[in-house]
Parts: sequence; structure tokens; C-alpha cells
Amino acid sequence: MDQAFSRLARAGLLMRAARGLYVAPVSTKFGMRAPAVDKTLNSLAHKTHETITDSGARSANALGLTTQVPVREVYLTSGRGRRLKLNKATVEIQRAPKWMLLLGAALPGAAIRALGWLGEAHVARAMKKLQKLMSPADWQELCSVRHLLPAWMAQAISRQVA
Repeated sequence: MDQAFSRLARAGLLMRAARGLYVAPVSTKFGMRAPAVDKTLNSLAHKTHETITDSGARSANALGLTTQVPVREVYLTSGRGRRLKLNKATVEIQRAPKWMLLLGAALPGAAIRALGWLGEAHVARAMKKLQKLMSPADWQELCSVRHLLPAWMAQAISRQVA
């Protein structure tokens, strides 16, 4: 089976993203390219039954908690870490603790990862911004898992509720 995939990759019908992982190239008017990163990661997560989400830096940027734009494409997973080569871009998938993957790709989950990336020193300012940004249902969902989070983060969420 591996030989068949290798032959298809050499023939240009597949692209090797990582050891044992191949993707079908997308044909555009400019030639062949790898499929979108999000599509590839969704397929990988479905295939391996893992959770794969944005990193804390990407989440913090998306939520407007920082203006820094991550240079590297880093994602977090419940499975093993790996690197994917998609065209000339390298996508890094890092294993993360369970608390960082709570609530998945939803807004409250992104808030958890962003707070983890920002750290304890910047949590107070970020909490005020997050509470304005989140709907009451999202805020309630975040509060419902605070007992599973690191102590400093749980305390910051509790202070914001009070």
C-alpha cells in the first residue's frame, strides 16, 4: 500500500504531507497546489479521531487580544505531534494538555487557549475584553469548565463573574 502511494506521489497525483500522510493536490489555473491547511487538518482530525485546533497565539490574534500575527503555522492536538509539508509551508502540530483543548474550536475554547498563551501577567486585561466579546451563552460555557483549568485562569474567570 505504501509503495502505491509513493508511486502516485512521484506521478504527481498525490502530495506527501508527512510520513504515511498523503493529500490530493488541487488544480488551479496556476498549476497544482496542496489543499487548504484547514481542510487538510479537518480531514486529519476526522481520520485519527483527534482534536486539532488553533494555537494560543492564533486564538489571541483572532480574538483581538494581541496585534501580533503568528509567523509559523502552529496547531494543537490531542494526538501525537507532527509536521506537515504543504507546498513550501510547514505546518506544525503540537501535542497540548487536555485543558487547552477543552471546548474545541468554539469561541470559549479559543478564549482558553488565548489566555494560556498570554499568561497570568496579562489575564486581567484580557478577561475584560473577552467578556465584552462573548455572548452570555459562550461566557456561561467558559465558566462551566473553569474547574478544569489552571488555578490562575480559574481564579481570573471567577473574579470576572463576581
